[in-house]
Amino acid sequence: MGSVCLSGGGSLHGSVRVPGDKSISHRALLFGAIATGTTTIEGLLPAEDPLSTAACLRAMGVTISAIDSSGVVRVAGVGLDGLQEPAQVLDCGNSGTTMRLMLGLLAGRDGRHFVLDGDASLRRRPMARVAKPLAQMGAQINGRDGGNKAPLAIAGQVLSGGTVRTPVASAQVKSALLLAGLTASGSTTVIEPALSRDHSERMLRAFGAELISQPHAADGPTAVVQPGSELHGQHVVVPGDISSAAFWLIAALVVPGTELTIENVGINPTRTGILDVLEQMGAPLEVLNQRDVAGEPVADLRVRHSPLKAFEIGGDLIPRLVDEIPILSVAALCAEGTSVIRDAAELRVKETDRLAVMAKQLRAMGAELEETADGMVIPGGQRLKGAQVDSETDHRVAMSLAVAALIASGDTTIAQSEAAAVSYPSFWDELARLQRS
Repeated sequence: MGSVCLSGGGSLHGSVRVPGDKSISHRALLFGAIATGTTTIEGLLPAEDPLSTAACLRAMGVTISAIDSSGVVRVAGVGLDGLQEPAQVLDCGNSGTTMRLMLGLLAGRDGRHFVLDGDASLRRRPMARVAKPLAQMGAQINGRDGGNKAPLAIAGQVLSGGTVRTPVASAQVKSALLLAGLTASGSTTVIEPALSRDHSERMLRAFGAELISQPHAADGPTAVVQPGSELHGQHVVVPGDISSAAFWLIAALVVPGTELTIENVGINPTRTGILDVLEQMGAPLEVLNQRDVAGEPVADLRVRHSPLKAFEIGGDLIPRLVDEIPILSVAALCAEGTSVIRDAAELRVKETDRLAVMAKQLRAMGAELEETADGMVIPGGQRLKGAQVDSETDHRVAMSLAVAALIASGDTTIAQSEAAAVSYPSFWDELARLQRS
């Protein structure tokens, strides 16, 4: 297990290009696999989670070229029903996205049998939120804890469409249902309690699926997919991940003397909750060079050190920034006033219980904050002290603690720092580069 030691003080300068968006990387591999023809993917995130998705697809007969930081990945599609029954258990690693999207992809493969498993952390995460709505379409999924926990067995069936209401606003749940709907008999309508990120809808349409999104429908955000359309291989350019950019955005705001430009960041409106919060905090953020790449809006973001005001977040905003809450808890410590995070109970079933872990680790650095059932109350204007802290194997916690260490007095040692590689393999190298420049 690795650890990193960081000293407080100093500033960051320069430009940084964050890794490709993790959500879009997963989907490009999955949709390319079930399309006809070849899909080429530029900027795919070469991190552990997308590698898990690729490994599962390869085990079902899909040819995918090497995934590394050298460039383009090619996926030879096998068509909507071309996935073969694998000879082994499909290992999803630490990736909840892989497991949940695979459930939707595989439930309709009639006559084939699949078993999905993952690491110890993934085996604890709830899967019934996908399996139960899929069961309404006729899926047969069994597993531990009444089908809620991996390992999960899928007996492929002919699925029927229909209207399904998702239990939570989750892009993973919605995407699984839309994938299942591609080969169902009849159209599938998915209705959410609040709008979750819409990468699947945008990309499925680009690949040729017949899909309509109604984000403001009377019953709630709705997506309707018609079965029968063949998907065709595409050229996908993956924008930089705004969830990874968030660490640099906050670092630039809270570390004195810092100015950073984060290039090529995806600014899909279902993901930009973090930008809304920064506006609420009075942050000087410039959005430069806006453009559209493969159906996804992209821009460069420039930000510099600035005094910040406290924020309050909850409700429909939470699905749009759920992954940014750990780093926002660090920003709150530096703001003027008391920040409040509500309606974020979803964070308790991520890679770790992120609310509990962030509260515990920031307290080790001398922070005072209150953990609530569904969030946190964080007074601002606090000074942190260097300490021994631990990512507890969570990538977003590891990187959030790195930013906290930069504004602490003295040295901070972050145990299990290698967890950052799940979404941002080069994070520690980039941090060292921006500190030198």
